Amino acid sequence: MVVGTGMVAKRFSDYVDNDAVLVFASGVSNSKSTNPADYQREITLLESTIKDHPNKTFVYLSTTSVYDPSERTSHYVIHKLKVEAYIEANVANYLILRVSNLVGKSVNNNTILNFFLKSIKDGSHFNLWVDASRNLIDVDDFYEVVNHILRNGIYHNEIVNIANPENYKVLDIINSIEQYLGRKANFTPVNKGSEYPINIMKIRLIFAELSISFGKDYLANLLEKYYSGNDL
Repeated sequence: MVVGTGMVAKRFSDYVDNDAVLVFASGVSNSKSTNPADYQREITLLESTIKDHPNKTFVYLSTTSVYDPSERTSHYVIHKLKVEAYIEANVANYLILRVSNLVGKSVNNNTILNFFLKSIKDGSHFNLWVDASRNLIDVDDFYEVVNHILRNGIYHNEIVNIANPENYKVLDIINSIEQYLGRKANFTPVNKGSEYPINIMKIRLIFAELSISFGKDYLANLLEKYYSGNDL
């Protein structure tokens, strides 16, 4: 079973008719939201879904932003930690996935690549935190790892980080997009931001088993794969 209609829900369509697993892929789409209603909407749906499907393995998408010192007091991170705690206390079988920035076909302009690409295409001005880094992972790679975990019955009732082994400086992301589009970004550099480590020891061997590699062309390949002919 899959709950949600967005990019992740569509990628996990193979699980729609799965009676043993429930992929909860319906959450707050804008991580910068400060509107309590956005978060309450997810809580209400999550609680009712758990109540209606107590025997399924409940798969929840959390965020690696919980490790970001600059985000610890954000509404989004506080909400995600609250949901994680609720699942741990109320679900018999669960898998909590703390995932970094997923990249795929999406109309959500709040995702990092969608935001930067649209801004650069439109010539819109934005502030760029030059000391910030972001971790990007292909939604297809994410799916393959999660599918492997579920099919092999590993990491029962655990929290698992799923992320690229390498972070990208935000300025490097902008440079890659500029090169891809052949257009300069209109931004003001701001001396803010930080980089934080993400422990992926639990999935390194899975990456190897599935032959998922993160070479120097990974970001460029993501841009070509998902944004060629994409009219953001």
